[in-house]
Amino acid sequence: MPLNPGDLAPDFTLQDGDGNTVSLSSLKGQRVVLYFYPRDNTPGCTKEACGFRDRYPDLQAQHVTVLGVSTDDAKAHTKFTTKYDLPFPLLCDGDAAVATAYESYGLKKFMGKEYMGVMRHTFIIGADGVIEKIYRKVKPAEHADQVLADLAELDSANPIA
Repeated sequence: MPLNPGDLAPDFTLQDGDGNTVSLSSLKGQRVVLYFYPRDNTPGCTKEACGFRDRYPDLQAQHVTVLGVSTDDAKAHTKFTTKYDLPFPLLCDGDAAVATAYESYGLKKFMGKEYMGVMRHTFIIGADGVIEKIYRKVKPAEHADQVLADLAELDSANPIA
């Protein structure tokens, strides 16, 4: 069955570029923006990551944890994080197990060639571990602004008592 808002987010444990372990279950009580992206240092992925970087203070003000996930290795993540001064962790999903659990890995086409890869999807996961929103069509340059607008809408629909 496909993942939908209202479903419990699949738990995972991955390492970031610095070797720190991050588990979704350890972030219970915090809202998480979990975004999957194809590759470090590519134009679209750079725009998306820098968008989250530029809006990071606004996301932090809303108590949101941002996590990026790709199949790149720790070395690639560290270079990408350093080059663009990213203030949030990029997680290494080398075997694409987490991307697969989130239906964000599969057959892609580019210039007539088919290949398996990570799809650009984002999940807003509530403090209770339940998926609040799923983005399956992401425009990298505008994505962080869209996520912030939707977070505000989610908050106004479900005010915290």
